[in-house]
This record gives sequence, C-alpha cells and structure tokens, in this order.
Amino acid sequence: MEDLPTLYATHLTRHLRRSIHTVRAYRATAVRFLSFMSRHLGGPVDREALTNVTPADLRAYLAHRRGEGLSNASAARELSAARDFLDWANGEGSAPRMKGPRVRKGVPRPIAPHEAVALAEEVGDAARLEWVGKRNWALLLLLYGAGLRIGEALALTGASMPLGETITVTGKRDKARVVPLLPQVRTAIEAYLAVSPWPVERDAPLFRGARGGALSPGVVRAAVRAARATLGLSDRTTPHALRHSFATHLLGRGADLRSLQELLGHASLGSTQIYTAVDAAHLLDVYRNAHPRA
Repeated sequence: MEDLPTLYATHLTRHLRRSIHTVRAYRATAVRFLSFMSRHLGGPVDREALTNVTPADLRAYLAHRRGEGLSNASAARELSAARDFLDWANGEGSAPRMKGPRVRKGVPRPIAPHEAVALAEEVGDAARLEWVGKRNWALLLLLYGAGLRIGEALALTGASMPLGETITVTGKRDKARVVPLLPQVRTAIEAYLAVSPWPVERDAPLFRGARGGALSPGVVRAAVRAARATLGLSDRTTPHALRHSFATHLLGRGADLRSLQELLGHASLGSTQIYTAVDAAHLLDVYRNAHPRA
C-alpha cells in the first residue's frame, strides 16, 4: 500500500511550501486519522476507502480525539488537517463538509516595552558564558525590535552580514520580506558576533548553539521561562509575545494596518486586524483605571 502520510507530507513541502512545523503536524494528523479509520472500518485504508469517508466518520474521529483531551482549538485544527488530507488524497473538494468546534478567538497579550527590555536583559545576564549572554540579548532584542517569529530569526544566516538599515527575512511558505533594523538591534547583533567563538559563514546560522550548530528554539524558550519567573512576569511572556508587543506598540504609535501587515509578513489583513482589538482593550483599561466615573 502507498505510504499516504509521507506522500502527503512531500506534497505539503514541495508544492505548497509549508513550514516544517506545519508539515510535521499535518503528517501526524494523517497518521492518526488513518490508524483510527483502520480500526473504525476493520481493515486497511487506501485512497479508495478514503473516498467513502462521511461526516459521521469525521465526527467519530473528532470524538475519539476529544476523548484524549483535545481543546476546542486543537480539535478545530485537527479537523482542518484531516479534511486537507482527504482533499489531497481524492481531489480538492472531496472532503466531507462539516462544522468544527467553536473556537473563541483570543486576543494577543503583549508585554510593556520596559518588560520586553528587562526580559532580554535577564536572559542575557543569566547566561554562564559571555558570548551566549550577548547572543540571547541580541536575539530577543531582534524579536521585539523587528517583530520576527522565533523561527525566522533562527533561520538567519551569515549571508545577512554586514547589517544595514534593513534585513531580509524568510517567513511562512518561504515568502521573503524586508524589515527595518533598529540601530540598537544592529549594535547588539554585531556585539554578539564579535565575541562568538564561531566564525560568521555565509551558509551557517547567524545564531549558534553551544556546539556551533543552529540554536534550538527550545533553548530560547527555556531561558525565557526562567527569566520571566525571576522577573515575576506572566506565563504568557514567551518569545512570540515579543512579536505581539512589537505589533501592538507600533499600532499604538499610529502605524497603519497595511504597513503592519507587511512588517509582520501576514498573508491576509485579517491576521493583522487582531491587534486593533489589543489596542482597544488597552484604551479601555486606561479609561477604567483613570476616569472618575468609570
């Protein structure tokens, strides 16, 4: 039989240019779905069997996954991935139509500018080696100062050097964008590279791990978790929260949504519009705390 999950993953990578994280997650869903359908139907499942999948089958699969503890948001993603897999296997539009669980859209929780800087300083100061401390400081300052996703920052290579007033970033689906680079961020990166034990090579990662390979995002997240505990910051203070803060603070200073969309690398304006809700929420907080009749 065909190895459908692997063929599906290849399709996502080569033809749709999805990120490695998306491909990994969607392939895992395909494996789980095929395993469930094999038990559900009492036999092996091939493309022909998938043509007969019904909304009832999908509901049974979701019920099975919900029994494993999936939240509404996770169940909605699982349904989307399963339907995408069925569309790939049997042609666009072949997946059964059904409504997924209702997902309440969350509003990003930015942190204040002084908290962003304090976080970066704490992560840098907590490092045991000088070059690692400067690396951490530069990386977190880049996330906040340029609004990068952590994966985008860690994908930068020595080809970005020497730094100028802008930097080219490769985002989701290999879409490149140019973002401004603040002088403070540029100085921090150059200071890190000046003391790094690893040479700056065109095809090598700009931000290196302890052994010279690509820095793992897990290492960065662990350092941020430790720093936020020290500083007494919320559990929502993550590397990605720095990107939210970048967007919210720009919007609060008068940036227009279209420009913000370009800076963040969002495919649709709808993804950027969530930050208007953040800014409105901030204004309401100010009003409630300051107005005598609030």
